[in-house]
Amino acid sequence: MIDSTTRIRLARPSKNLAAAERFYVTGLGLQVLWRTTERAPGTHDLLMVGPSDATWHLELTHNPEQPLTPAPTVDDLLVIYLGTPIDPALTARLEAHGGTRVPAHNPYWDQHGVTVRDPDGYLLVLCSRNWAG
Repeated sequence: MIDSTTRIRLARPSKNLAAAERFYVTGLGLQVLWRTTERAPGTHDLLMVGPSDATWHLELTHNPEQPLTPAPTVDDLLVIYLGTPIDPALTARLEAHGGTRVPAHNPYWDQHGVTVRDPDGYLLVLCSRNWAG
């Protein structure tokens, strides 16, 4: 059964796991939950980040032998509902660690937050609203 305690993993490719780690860990403040750089045939490098006590994490993968080029669209969003005004220092830290602040494709996100493109081109939205509205 799926409920509020169900674990969720969001997985996607990365061109550069070190750059992604700088952005999500040093910039955003998530923790490295797991990392592997196995060099066995058919395996890939893996970086899992997220809050240590959360029921979700972001998995970033890179296969050095057959790298995938990330192909995010304007609607591939990772939205984090902070429930408070967005701290300009957080936005500046994300930009200092490889992010680029961009206007949102959907104006709703500009009204209620900040959109930052990560080093792989995916969009992170920091939302000032609570999940409930």
